[in-house]
Amino acid sequence: MKYFFFALLFFLQLHAQITAYKITPDNTLHVTKQKIKILDAKILHFETKKRIPFHEISDLVYENGVVYFVSDQGYLYKFFINIRKNKISSLQYLDAYVLKNKKGKKLKKKKRDAEGLALCKDRLLVSFERKQRVVWYSKNGLKIKKIKIHKDLQNKNNYASKNKGLEAVTCNDKYGVVTAPELPLKNTDVKYHTLYTKDQIFKFSAGGSIVGMEFFSEDTVLVLLRDFSYLTRRRVTALMKVYLDTCSESRVCKSEVLAKLDSSNGWKLDNFEGLTHMYANKYLMVSDDNENMLQKTLLVLFEIKP
Repeated sequence: MKYFFFALLFFLQLHAQITAYKITPDNTLHVTKQKIKILDAKILHFETKKRIPFHEISDLVYENGVVYFVSDQGYLYKFFINIRKNKISSLQYLDAYVLKNKKGKKLKKKKRDAEGLALCKDRLLVSFERKQRVVWYSKNGLKIKKIKIHKDLQNKNNYASKNKGLEAVTCNDKYGVVTAPELPLKNTDVKYHTLYTKDQIFKFSAGGSIVGMEFFSEDTVLVLLRDFSYLTRRRVTALMKVYLDTCSESRVCKSEVLAKLDSSNGWKLDNFEGLTHMYANKYLMVSDDNENMLQKTLLVLFEIKP
């Protein structure tokens, strides 16, 4: 009997506690008009065995049943995720890592502000907010090399503020690495957000702050945006398609709003910052709890309607 008890305890330690959560409003008018469908939402509670805190999750990627999360504090987490009948059935802890430099040393505090995460060619890409850079990492958090970013992103004084750096990153074979600051750079037209490759720019109409990106197809990027009013506490989470192959001579590209989830319409939102494609038309979205007891780490499963 005691062996069963210890086995059960071990099992529970390796599983995140997930609690059902409803983010959709009671008024279905604000659900049916969206071009996405919310399938499930869970609140995540977890403490790793290595005592690495599970807070301030800023992005995630999915690969063959495994989901990686990255945090503002420079931690990388690995879980097995089980999806059954379009529901998040369980999360099983696999490992957790501290992002390290090439010598295997933990990043200094001022360099840990990891915000964007992408999976490319069996390696992880991480973009950072304060010391603005994009870096290749192994799947266990060891630095491989820093990549060259667009010249406009190399000067820290170009950013709207030191806390509005490279919030999102993604990649594919055609465009390579694509990254973006949270807000338009100081020397650009604030009416437009800009996505950057090493040598190209792609602009689209601004609204809120860029917090996540993922390729939808070879020439189309999904962009996750958020807006928050400290005065009214209103939150807006939006998902847009940006068509990189339909840009004008001034580099303004066609874009389309797929969904706009507004707390004033009853959507029960938190600080959504991360986005990843799973399979077919299924995606995951995660929120950053800001290590605040009044906020939640929400994991949302949704699909894009055909």
